[in-house]
Amino acid sequence: QVQLVESGGGLVQPGGSLRLSCAASGFIFSSYAMSWYRQAPGKERELVARITSAGGTTTYADSVKGRATISRDNAKNTVYLQMNSLKPEDTAVYYCNAFRSGIVPRYYWGQGTQVTVSS
Repeated sequence: QVQLVESGGGLVQPGGSLRLSCAASGFIFSSYAMSWYRQAPGKERELVARITSAGGTTTYADSVKGRATISRDNAKNTVYLQMNSLKPEDTAVYYCNAFRSGIVPRYYWGQGTQVTVSS
């Protein structure tokens, strides 16, 4: 059974930091690119950051570039998102995503974790 379980969300003041974690199970984690997406109320889900299966390449949305760092530990089947200098517009539900390309591409999603940036 595939599971992606996010944690680390919560309420944080503007300018603060937090680290999201996503623990994966039920699939070969090291074979999948991992991403963090977010969805704010009334908006479409958007990509925040992505990391390749071996962790060699990372990609960031312009809105978080310089403030976010995605990393992964393939020994722990976990991907992280460190967010610094948080802004109210970072408020959203953050989702973990696993993707593997191929003849039959596979996508898995977590249930999401709420991040609220407010004073």
